[in-house]
Amino acid sequence: MKPLNTLNNETTTEAPVRPWPVVLLTALGAWLATVPLAGMVALLLGDLMVSGVGPYVAGPLLLVGACVVLRSAGVGLFVEQLAVPMLLLGGVTLGFGLYRDLPPLGASLGLAAVALGVGLWLRGAWLPALLGAAACALMLIGVVTTHHRFLQGGLWLAAQGCAVLWAVLASVRRQPGTPLDTVGSGWVLAALAGLAFGSGMTFLVGAMVDVREAGMGWHTTGLWTLWSGVSVVLTAAGGVVLARRCPSLRRGWAAGVAVVAMGLAWFLPTLGAVWLVAALCATQARPLLAAAAGVAAVWIVGAFYYQLAWPLATKAAVLVGAGAGLGLLAWWGHRVGHTPPATANTETAGAPPGRARWGIVLCAVAVLVIANAAIWQKEALIAQGRPVFVELAPVDPRSLMQGDYMALNYRLGDTLRRQLDDVGRLERPVALAIVDARGVARLERLVEASDPATPTPGTLRLQLTPKDGRWVLVSDAWFFQEGDGERWEAARYGEFRVMPDGRALLVGLADAQLKAIASPRQ
Repeated sequence: MKPLNTLNNETTTEAPVRPWPVVLLTALGAWLATVPLAGMVALLLGDLMVSGVGPYVAGPLLLVGACVVLRSAGVGLFVEQLAVPMLLLGGVTLGFGLYRDLPPLGASLGLAAVALGVGLWLRGAWLPALLGAAACALMLIGVVTTHHRFLQGGLWLAAQGCAVLWAVLASVRRQPGTPLDTVGSGWVLAALAGLAFGSGMTFLVGAMVDVREAGMGWHTTGLWTLWSGVSVVLTAAGGVVLARRCPSLRRGWAAGVAVVAMGLAWFLPTLGAVWLVAALCATQARPLLAAAAGVAAVWIVGAFYYQLAWPLATKAAVLVGAGAGLGLLAWWGHRVGHTPPATANTETAGAPPGRARWGIVLCAVAVLVIANAAIWQKEALIAQGRPVFVELAPVDPRSLMQGDYMALNYRLGDTLRRQLDDVGRLERPVALAIVDARGVARLERLVEASDPATPTPGTLRLQLTPKDGRWVLVSDAWFFQEGDGERWEAARYGEFRVMPDGRALLVGLADAQLKAIASPRQ
């Protein structure tokens, strides 16, 4: 591993190479030394840090000192590594003062400007990229804390704007290895992460991590048509970029792929900016950024499953149509790809080979197939599953930062609760429930998942799901449209569809008389 100052293009060839274990241990010692340094700064400034100008004195001094060290050649390894935590400490100190004296948006924008300036000054590699990502993240945080909700579009607007700004700069002037290019790489990575997270929970990780459906309420804001239109325009811009820079894509089948992408962008307002970034990265030899954009696109397509604006049947039809269209376009591209050698030689040398085109199309088809498989599975469960009700105790009917939702607790038997305390996490437990004549299920105890015994007509099995360190039935939350909380306060039961093997799906809520509570759209 090379020291940090060797990342500067001017000194890379002259700086000595140090063994990476030495650099790692020295960096660890430098980070540990930062703790008393932070305490010393706090003691020296005292009350000035809390209510005075201390943050505006200590913060810039630490930042400037760290940057001078990182830009200098010939400094000791320990001093060099100490500059990194000093840089972080300076940013935290300055941020403390900004967030103390300014509104969240103003403080975030000010600190983001400082991060950009420091990143451009360092002229390094990974550290300026991190500062670029931090600047973009600070802007997103400032907008979100100002709007207080994802439902108002703050995260979408900020992330979309950051991605488009990078795209404009990258398309106008692309100079690899410059400070602006390095900082921009980190910036666009943070923007892609914001777009993916703003789209909501995706089916790829929904069972592994707790990601709230941040994008669930877009259709309630009255701006859906505008946002979808912007997404379509950005997708079209990405198609134009590909056509201009890759002559081999100036074909009918490629135009068809762009049309399918524009159709998906209409239903997925965060997809357009991701498509534009992916197109620019693919044509500018940025494989890592292109891969990141691809991951963000997969996440966004997976989040389509959880959007309340569309019924499952509509979402399935959209994805099936897109998948079928891409399949036909792939067949068309394969047919026209077998051109005579004379014709093939007229294309530019930088045109992507046929295998690359096939790989892109097949990956897109695979994403749509996986998404459709998840939707079809749920549709089959709804159609064939046994309808039952489970008594619940709704709590905390609103989360300001995550959209409108009702947190759910289920009534579990005492025996079952005691048994769940001893259950490991290697496999999902299966509970045996007793069902009364009304269809209300009471979860009593655990049974072996591998037990082939068939439940009696008055019982059924229910698989439990891990959630935040505990076991729940399918989900611990019910999401609804913004401003519709009073309608769901009457909920006393969760309505499920259950298959014989214990797989279940929460399909609605019901009142004390087991009458389904209808959403305004029904």
